[in-house]
Amino acid sequence: MTIRTMAAAVALSLTPVIALAAGCNYERQVMSCADGTVYDSESGKCVVSVNS
Repeated sequence: MTIRTMAAAVALSLTPVIALAAGCNYERQVMSCADGTVYDSESGKCVVSVNS
């Protein structure tokens, strides 16, 4: 094997390790509603705000 082939093999074998090291980013997203409405967690929808 040449040096170039070995370097390519090492780079390709480390790619999954680098991807796993980055981890998954499963953060919770924030729901935004239109003006005058609020998010109702029970129904999972925006509803008209009682305070407006």
